[in-house]
Amino acid sequence: MKRFFVFLAAVAQCATSAMAADVMPQDSLRTYAVDAIEVVAVRADDRSAIAHTDLSPEEVERHRYGMDFPSLLAQTPSVIATNETGIGIGGTSFKMRGTDATRLNVTINGVAMNNPDSHSMYWYDTPDLISAVGDVQVQRGAGVSTNGTGAFGGAVSMTTAAASHRFGGEASLSYGSYNTQKQGVQISSGLLGGRWAVDARLTHISSDGYIDRGATDLKSYMLQGSYYGDNTVIKLLSFGGKAKTYLTYTGVTKEEMELYGRRYHSEGQYETDSGPYQLADGTHVDYYDDHTDNYLQLNNQLIVNQRLSDRWMLNLTGFYTYGYGYYRQYKADRTLAEYLNLGITDYGVEADIIRSKIMENHTGGVNAAAAYKADNLSLIVGGSWSTYACPHWGELDWVDGMRDSAIAGRWYDNDVRKQDANLFAKVDWSVVRGLDIVADVQYRHVHYKAWGVNDNFDWNTMQMQPIDINNGYNFLNPHLGISYRFAKRHQLYGSAAIAHKEPTRSDFTDRYMFSTDDKEPQAEALYDIELGYNYSSPKLSLGINLYYMIYRNQLVHTGLVNDGSDALNVNVPKSYRRGVEFSAAWRPLRWLSLGGNATFSENKIRNYVDMLADSPTYGENLGDMTISYSPDAMGKIFAGVSAGGFEAMISTTFVGKQYFTNNEIEALSLEAYNFTNLDLSYTISSQKVRSVRFGVTLYNLFNQLYCSNGYGYSYMWDGQRYDEAYYFPQAPLHILANVTVRF
Repeated sequence: MKRFFVFLAAVAQCATSAMAADVMPQDSLRTYAVDAIEVVAVRADDRSAIAHTDLSPEEVERHRYGMDFPSLLAQTPSVIATNETGIGIGGTSFKMRGTDATRLNVTINGVAMNNPDSHSMYWYDTPDLISAVGDVQVQRGAGVSTNGTGAFGGAVSMTTAAASHRFGGEASLSYGSYNTQKQGVQISSGLLGGRWAVDARLTHISSDGYIDRGATDLKSYMLQGSYYGDNTVIKLLSFGGKAKTYLTYTGVTKEEMELYGRRYHSEGQYETDSGPYQLADGTHVDYYDDHTDNYLQLNNQLIVNQRLSDRWMLNLTGFYTYGYGYYRQYKADRTLAEYLNLGITDYGVEADIIRSKIMENHTGGVNAAAAYKADNLSLIVGGSWSTYACPHWGELDWVDGMRDSAIAGRWYDNDVRKQDANLFAKVDWSVVRGLDIVADVQYRHVHYKAWGVNDNFDWNTMQMQPIDINNGYNFLNPHLGISYRFAKRHQLYGSAAIAHKEPTRSDFTDRYMFSTDDKEPQAEALYDIELGYNYSSPKLSLGINLYYMIYRNQLVHTGLVNDGSDALNVNVPKSYRRGVEFSAAWRPLRWLSLGGNATFSENKIRNYVDMLADSPTYGENLGDMTISYSPDAMGKIFAGVSAGGFEAMISTTFVGKQYFTNNEIEALSLEAYNFTNLDLSYTISSQKVRSVRFGVTLYNLFNQLYCSNGYGYSYMWDGQRYDEAYYFPQAPLHILANVTVRF
C-alpha cells in the first residue's frame, strides 16, 4: 500500500512540475513519473502566470456517463458549451471568453487535435474521449506558446489516463430521456513482468435527441500498450471511433417554434402530396431518413520518454490521424445547372436530389522536446512538424427523373495540403524564494495550399467557385510571466503575450459568396495582458484574474454560416476583450463543498463599419459595437454533499445575452439563459468487486425553456431590411441514469 501511494504522488507531481521526478527511487514504479512528460511543454503551473483551471480525474469522471466533453469544460470560468441536438450529445462545441472553437488549441498528450483545415475540434469524431482522459487543464488567454496552433483565446490540454498498476476494469451502462444510452467496457492488464501494461476500452453511445430526428450513434475504442523501463517509457495508443449524426445544424426560427414546437427543424424535409406528416399550415411532408453526417476517425500516437540523467529528459511523440467522412443531404427543387457533371445548361430545370459531400484526411507528424531541471531553473526546448492532406469532393446519389449513369462523376473536387512546423523554448527561473519568472517563445511556420473547384456555384461566372490558395505564414509568439508567492497561501502574477493565427479554410473559400469584403482574409494578432491573485488553503481557495486582449484584424462572426454550419467571418482592424474572472471553492465542513465562478467582460469592435450591401448605413462608421457571441456576464455556482458512499452535486449556470451579428440588433440576439443540473450517486464496495456506482443526473432541473446557441443575418429587399434568426433549443427536464461496476 505504501508503494501505491508513492506511485500516486509521483504521477501527480509529474503532471504539475516537469522534472520533479528525479527524486524517485530506482524501481519499476519510478517510471510512472515520466508517464506524462510529453504534456509538460503545453501545461501551465502556479508559477506560469497563466489563468488556468486543472480538472482532476475525479472531476472528469463525474461527467463521463454520456455527455460530450464540452459539458465538462463548461464547469470552468469563461467557458460556454453549445449543442445542436438539445441534450449535450452530438453536435457539441464550446466558446471561451467569447472566442469560438476555431481559435482554441486542443491537445491530447501534447498532440494538437484541431482539424488543420477548419481549426475546430469535433468532439463527436472522437466519441467518449472523456472516458479515456486522465486529467485536463483549461488555459484562458494566449496560453503556453509551444506545440501546435498558437492558442488565440484559450487552450485545452488533456492526457490519456495512465496505465493501471494492477489488473482490473469496469463495465458501465447508462440510460435516460430521449432513448439516450451508453454501454462501455474497459479492462487493464496491470503490470506484466514489472514492465508491460495494456489497456483497452470499447464504448457505444446513442440518442434520439431532443430535436426531432436529432439522432446520434457513436462507437469508440481505445487501445494503449505501455513499456516501463528503468529510465524509459514507451506508449503506443490508438483511439477514435465512428460517428453518425442526423443533420440538425440549420436551427429553427421563433415563428417555426410557435407553429410546430421547439423540437422542429426542417433538415431532410420535403413536400409530397401523400406525405405522412402534416404541418400546421396543412402542407404534407416527409423526411429523408439518411440525412446524416458520417465520420470515421482513427488517432494513433507513439510516445517515447527517456531519462538521460537526474537533470535531463527527452520526449519524442509520433502521431498519425486518418479521417474519412461525408454528409448526405436531401435537397428539394435544386437548379440542376449548378451541378456541372450533369451537363445541363438550362437554368430553369429543377429537381429533387440527394447529394454527398465527402472528405478524406491524413495528418501525420512528430513532436520532440528536451527538458532540463536544476535547483532554481528549468528549461524545455523542442518543436513539432506535421503534414496534412485532404481531398474534398461531391457526388450525386440520386436525381429525380435521371438514371444513375447520367449523374456519375464529381460535381466539385478540390485538394488541400498544409505544412505546420514550430520551434519553442520555455524557461522557468526561481529568482528568489517565492519569485518566479517564466518565459516561452514559439516560432511557427505554416504553408497552406488548396486548389480545384469548391461546392459554391458562382452565378456571376456560371461556374463552380475556383480555389487557388498558396499562402505561407511566419509567426513569433512570445510570452512572459512573473509570479510571486508570499505568506504561504497568497500569489500575485502578471503576464504579457502575443499570439497569431492564420485564417481557416472557410475564411478563404466562402468569403466571396457571403461578404461584400472581397479581399483575401488576413492573419490575426492578439496582444494579451493578464493580472491575477490567488489564495489557497485546505478549506478555501479564491482567485481573481483581470484580462485585456487587444486584437488586430480579428476574424469575427458575421452571423452567417455556410451550408456546412461553419461560421463566416470578416476581419475587423481593431477590437478588444477585457474583463474580470472570479473563482472560489470553500469546504466549510468535511461533507460539504461550495463554489463557483463568474466572468464580467466588455467585448468591442472599435469603429465598426456596416458592410450590409444596399443598407442605408452601408459603409458608415457605427462606433464601438459589441462583438458577436460575446456575453458580458456568465457564471456557475455549485454545492456538493458527500457522506459515506453518497454524493450529491447541484450546479447552476448563467449566460448573458449574446448578439449574432456585430450591429447590436435585438432581432438577431440570443436571450440570457440559466439552467440547473443535479447529480446524485451512491457507491458501494464488496469483496468481489472494487465498487459499484449507481448514479442519476437530472439536467435542466427547473425546466427552463432556453436556447444555447443560434445564428442570424440581415438582408435588403426592395429597400427594406429583413432580419433572419435561427436557434438551437435545449431540452427541458431530462434524466440520465448510470450504473458502473469496477473490478
